[in-house]
Amino acid sequence: MRVLIVEDHPTLGRALVHGLTTEGFAVDLAADGEEGLHKAGETAYDAIVLDIMLPRLNGYDVCRRLRAAEDWTPVLMLTAKDGEYDEADGLDLGADDYLTKPFSYVVLTARLHALIRRGRSPRPAILRVGDLFLDPGSRACVRAGTPVKLTTREFSLLEYLARHQGQVVSKQEILTHVWVEHFDLDPNVVEVYIGYLRRKIDTPFGARSIETVRGAGYRLAASDR
Repeated sequence: MRVLIVEDHPTLGRALVHGLTTEGFAVDLAADGEEGLHKAGETAYDAIVLDIMLPRLNGYDVCRRLRAAEDWTPVLMLTAKDGEYDEADGLDLGADDYLTKPFSYVVLTARLHALIRRGRSPRPAILRVGDLFLDPGSRACVRAGTPVKLTTREFSLLEYLARHQGQVVSKQEILTHVWVEHFDLDPNVVEVYIGYLRRKIDTPFGARSIETVRGAGYRLAASDR
């Protein structure tokens, strides 16, 4: 299993290479973000260990560019920053896991094995359905280049549909995953919010993205317009 480490601290970088090599990994080391991004583009790694505070290109930007290029190599962010917002930023950009320095090599190795088992399946940070784009990290919605303002509930509903695009999802499935208090709600509330969404993301653009499948539920698909 080949792993890329992107770490600018020479002592830690060498220690990581030695430790993971001892555990049976084949390891390459990059000392800055640009070198790491270049190596990631040249070699099909099984996982990437990526520091955040890097020279030339920080870890956030490296991860963002990898995902924008549809490179789904599992990324574990390794950093001295321990704020929950820093962790959330990395995960929202498409990182798969997060480990704060100082760390245990046992934990690092276990997490790398878990990420490698997960594989390189697509995990886009930005959801796209035709010309409709959703960024769950910033809660932004854009259609045909135009920002669309959604309420928190509308965005959650649209995100759920987008993560299941092309699939029919029932009202009950939507209630269960979008409404915390779903046990006490009339399923018809879903129909009401579907209407809200259509008036915001479809009607102004002459689109028909949200389809009603009679007796089954709803499906989000790219609109031909």
